[in-house]
Amino acid sequence: MRLQAASVETIRRVVRDEAGAHARVRLFGSRLDDAARGGDVDLLVELPEKPAHPALLAARVAGRVSRAMHGRRVDVLLAAPGLQRLPIHDIAEREGVLL
Repeated sequence: MRLQAASVETIRRVVRDEAGAHARVRLFGSRLDDAARGGDVDLLVELPEKPAHPALLAARVAGRVSRAMHGRRVDVLLAAPGLQRLPIHDIAEREGVLL
């Protein structure tokens, strides 16, 4: 996994602040490949309930994490009851690492 411990803690804190204590976050995608270089940060935020404003929540998490990581591009995918589920959700759950 190509994230420093401080970045992992920042991601956890931001997700907890924005989505609540019951939210879980997984890192997936190219950042899991230790041999790769660069790349964005792909996060799956898993929620027990549908958020009131999913797009706003995803944007807030992505923006805060990106700023904390000096402008690194961050993509946030939400998983919650009542939200559309796509094949990428299955990949993120299967291959992602819980932070």
